[in-house]
Amino acid sequence: MNDKITSAVHWSFWLISVLGLIWNGLGGVNFIMQMNPEVVASFPETHRAIIEGRPLWATAGFAIAVFGGAIGCLLLLLRKAVASLVLIASFLGAAFTMIHTVGIALWTIDFSTAELFVMAILPLIVGAFLIWYSKLAQTKGWIG
Repeated sequence: MNDKITSAVHWSFWLISVLGLIWNGLGGVNFIMQMNPEVVASFPETHRAIIEGRPLWATAGFAIAVFGGAIGCLLLLLRKAVASLVLIASFLGAAFTMIHTVGIALWTIDFSTAELFVMAILPLIVGAFLIWYSKLAQTKGWIG
């Protein structure tokens, strides 16, 4: 592993870091919207079932996932190696949240495969990718 940060960073680093920040920023907006009962009342029944029945530990996981992910991507943009650790915490938060979401989806509400993929699987894929990419950026000397 390089002790020095390489100055020549591939353009994809900036693109992926910014897209990750946007993804998690939108997740943060979603989280804030879900804290407003008037907004939640306008959601489809399937989504309300998840939100209204979400225990505190799953809500905390959701907050850690989206805000940790945004901070992790911001740290990537600042080229800080600690981004990997923050992104791991974000992934773990998402995993905790998905335990509840998948439980509701499988045993309470009949979700479509597409809904289940977007709400439960895609966030985990994105989170895992961001962890992998932050580690790759570290090995290439782009962050340190």
